[in-house]
This record gives sequence, C-alpha cells and structure tokens, in this order.
Amino acid sequence: MSALNLRHSVRAVVLDEDDRVLLCRLAVPEPIGTVVWVTPGGGVERGETPFAALRRELLEEVGLAVDTEPPHVWHQEVAGAEHAAGHDGVVHDYFLVRTAAFRPRGAMSDDELAAEYIVGFRWWRLPDIAGYRGSDLFSPRDLATPLAALIADGAPATPVVLGL
Repeated sequence: MSALNLRHSVRAVVLDEDDRVLLCRLAVPEPIGTVVWVTPGGGVERGETPFAALRRELLEEVGLAVDTEPPHVWHQEVAGAEHAAGHDGVVHDYFLVRTAAFRPRGAMSDDELAAEYIVGFRWWRLPDIAGYRGSDLFSPRDLATPLAALIADGAPATPVVLGL
C-alpha cells in the first residue's frame, strides 16, 4: 500500500486578552457546499519552515505580525481528498498566538480571500462555540473541547492529537 500524499498546513489559535479566538469563515463550494469556521493559516510551501509559513499566512489573511515562534499546541491528520485539492488529506499543526484584540485585515484583497474561500472573520467566545446550534461547522469539529483545555491550562508540553 502506498503512503498517503498529505498536504502540510499550519494554523494559529489566535487568542485575545479576553480569551476570544479569531476564526475565519470559509464558504466551501460544491461538492462539499458547506460553511466552516477555521483558525487562520494555510499550506506550508516547499522549502518553507512551519514558522515561516505561519508568519506569512497570518500577515496575508488577518494582518497579524508574529515575531517569535509560538508554542505548538495541537496536531491533526485528516484523510480525504475533499480536504486538500490534489492530496489524500491534510496535516494541520496548530500554534498558540496570544495578542491584543484587533480588526482582522491582511495583505490579501477581498478577491484573493474569496479565492481561498474566506468570506469573513469573527472573534468567538468559548461559550458561543460550545453552544452553537447553527448549520455552520467548526474545524476541528469539537473545537470547544481542546480550546477550553488550552484556555484553562495554557500550552501543553507536547502537542495534543486532535480528531476530525
């Protein structure tokens, strides 16, 4: 059996001084046709370190400059071609970034953001994620559980492995 061709991605769990998390709203077209709230981030390019990719993605998407390498807090592997075009799935490595609240506006134009399926940003409180009953999804699906532990306990000594 051949090894899976997984796309490597980095994501930032951006928490403000009130422990609100910044999420990007992705409107994923058919065949999935769903809306998913995700942490900012994206793919690691060939020859790029995870930290360099994280810095680039945060500047592009939300306009946040990160100068020091943040702690690696979560690791997730998701199989399925629908998660990354041209790949068998994706590996997400999540990093904790603490910052003061800000209005997200990165270097990407609205058209460039739309090409990445990003249609909005929102600061979410943990109870609002845990109690959400709308049709939008979160990634990871049970975001509230690892987020609650991260807020309560801080960065773990080793990254927590997440499910879908």
